[in-house]
Amino acid sequence: MSNHAPLVGAGRMIVTAALAGAVFMQALDSSIANVAIPAISGDLGVSPTQGTWVITSFTVANAVAVPLTGWLARRFGEVRLFVACVLMFTLASWGCGMSENIAMLIACRVLQGAFAGPLIPLSQTLLLSVYPPDKKGSALAIWSMMVLVGPVLGPILGGWITDNVSWPWIFFINVPLGALCVTMTWRRMRARESQIVKLPIDAIGLSLLVVGVSSLQLMLDRGRELDWFNSTEIVVLGCVAVVSLAAMIIWELGEKHPIVDLHLFRNRNFTMGTLVASLAFMLYFSSVLIVPLFLQTQLGYTATWAGWATAPTGVLSIMLMPFVGRYMYRVDARFFATTSCVVFAFCCFWRAGFNSDVNFAYVAIPQFLQGMGTAFMFVPMTAVVLAGLTPDKIASAAGLSSFVRMLASGFGASITTTYWDRRAAVHHATLVEHISNYNPTFTETFHAPSASTFAGIEQIISGQAFMLSTVELFWFAGWTFLALIPLVWLTKPLGAGAAKNPPPVMAD
Repeated sequence: MSNHAPLVGAGRMIVTAALAGAVFMQALDSSIANVAIPAISGDLGVSPTQGTWVITSFTVANAVAVPLTGWLARRFGEVRLFVACVLMFTLASWGCGMSENIAMLIACRVLQGAFAGPLIPLSQTLLLSVYPPDKKGSALAIWSMMVLVGPVLGPILGGWITDNVSWPWIFFINVPLGALCVTMTWRRMRARESQIVKLPIDAIGLSLLVVGVSSLQLMLDRGRELDWFNSTEIVVLGCVAVVSLAAMIIWELGEKHPIVDLHLFRNRNFTMGTLVASLAFMLYFSSVLIVPLFLQTQLGYTATWAGWATAPTGVLSIMLMPFVGRYMYRVDARFFATTSCVVFAFCCFWRAGFNSDVNFAYVAIPQFLQGMGTAFMFVPMTAVVLAGLTPDKIASAAGLSSFVRMLASGFGASITTTYWDRRAAVHHATLVEHISNYNPTFTETFHAPSASTFAGIEQIISGQAFMLSTVELFWFAGWTFLALIPLVWLTKPLGAGAAKNPPPVMAD
């Protein structure tokens, strides 16, 4: 921003409310659709695993847009870009609610994700610009609270709206809030526009990035239903992804103004920290997607109760965030990350004990404890990732690390849902082999009231197959979290100067 004086009084309150509202709207949309996937899938005539494209399309588009934020802000101005992104995000939300088929919904979710990408970093920058130095801590506290509260309320609000109104309204609720944020921000901030600088854009690198990432995500999303590499479409998408991403790497290494600064991977902390944070977030995001899907499709939960069961994830995170911020530079940040891995692993092993009679508390308790894992992992690891970098590299490094982390979550969601579905099919076939009048377990189940028909037997077998698949996923995730601990300790500890120059908060 330009050197404008901080705002005071009602003006500052109005701008804070507008910026916080936009952040809340973006954070809310990162989780509000999770519990609505079965309803969306049923209404649009697709399978629940196909319905997860609603989540992955938003995530991947969001990730691709993040590296462009800096260039766009300098080229068009931070205020103009922020207002334009909120306006387009709002219109895309309206389009999501109006969607009559899965193709239109995914297209609108891609637009949502693309315009949501710049909102988080721009909102932080604009908010800090209207506060005096001694109040910036309070500004960041307000900002962080909106980022954290959104994912907590998302499942609850999404579930209630889906059950009591209809799923399109999980998107329509953005329209009045977005319109209000646009109006308030433009009226109060347009005279505080940042300096506009015409910089060259790496058009070739950007094109290769978009084509490569999009092809890879499409391959992962459609592979299950097209039988993977037995399909010509999947083979073509795979080849395009490999060629485009390989060409992008070669091009970016020699580009003067790269869209993605790959030279940052020469730094050990950046490389190992990004790897740990990305894998951790991939596993975490996959659980956030699978748990409500499992609860609704296999255990008969309504969207509202699935929302209440999964919402506790953010509660402990909000409670612990001030503690992490206070002690992160007094205690080795790697201890926080190690504790996080242990907590995540414990929660995964807990969920690996799921069965068809699991109660609400057994689901909600690990969701609550998982909040400690998120608080202790992502902020400390962001500090580790950025430690030792020169000031001119901080913005690029933060953007690239966030980009990789969000891509990992999108890819992980696709891989996880595919594995979940395929392993369920394998378990289903194995269980069917044991159907026999000479099997006492089958005979006992057959005479149970819930299985008095072959349809009832099929329902029980399908539920058990998905339960076994879910258990396998969480065993794998738990051991993977523990395997990340040695990687955490391959990073260097934070330097003494890190506390004087703390990194920006990077939202996921």
